[in-house]
Amino acid sequence: MTRRPLARYALRAVSLATALGLWQLLTSMDVDLWLRFSQFPTVTDVARAFSDRLSGADYWTDLTDSLSRILGGFALAAVLGVATGVLVARSRLAEDLLGPVLEVVRPIPAIALVPVAILLFPSNEQGIVFITCTAAFFPVLVSTRHAVRALTPVWEEAVRTMGGGRLRILGSVVLPGALPGIFGGLSVGIGVSWICVISAEMISGQYGVGYRTWQDYTVVNYPGVFVGMVTIGVLGWVTSTAVELLGRRLTRWLPRTSYVGGRARTPRTLPVPVRAEGEAEHESQPDQQGENDTEEARDEHLV
Repeated sequence: MTRRPLARYALRAVSLATALGLWQLLTSMDVDLWLRFSQFPTVTDVARAFSDRLSGADYWTDLTDSLSRILGGFALAAVLGVATGVLVARSRLAEDLLGPVLEVVRPIPAIALVPVAILLFPSNEQGIVFITCTAAFFPVLVSTRHAVRALTPVWEEAVRTMGGGRLRILGSVVLPGALPGIFGGLSVGIGVSWICVISAEMISGQYGVGYRTWQDYTVVNYPGVFVGMVTIGVLGWVTSTAVELLGRRLTRWLPRTSYVGGRARTPRTLPVPVRAEGEAEHESQPDQQGENDTEEARDEHLV
């Protein structure tokens, strides 16, 4: 049992090491076939720049600023997205009032709202949080709406039969039943939030990982650009994993499928009791007699 997780972690480490080794090989040999790897910094250059950046105070300031913006905007998007999704899915009046506005605004990229945020909010910090919230709001809204509408009506009818009201149905049927879909939207929303917050920091920020990455690009510090990219990737992976682990903890009641040998392994069913030969023959006689009666009736009908 302990060898399988270790083998999986070893396989993942080998995959990452292979990608880094291929990167180092292509950039150190200045390979220019169709893609110009000679313009890329090597892995050692990025590692050297990363170690230099870690020793300074600006890196940690940028890190905390980006994290605070992400967590603030994502928390607002999670609350508003879940509440609006449940409201739209459960109320026809809310769907008619809010649906057209939401569907018109939803296709607009969040990064295109940077001028709107600059005009609306008095500080860049509030504008960046607004863009982050808007980016994560719509994935959470759509996933919550679909998850609520996909619930079986029998559960709600059972609670109403037992005397439960709207709040009881919402707390014991709607929200628990929609949790898997809600956390699917949250997982997507946290990734979109990182994309948009970095872009917003590049345009209107003063501190942050995105702002520092853009500054390195303007001064042609390509190892510094890759340091920012690696930082963004690691932060996005950590936050997305945290959301998924929280979702698994809150949905422990769901059946899990484990993959063994490349095939899905479903929970084992209870064995069917084996009957004795005499009982099987004794019970099969009425069935056989019924079949014979059916055949006789069919023959009479044909005649």
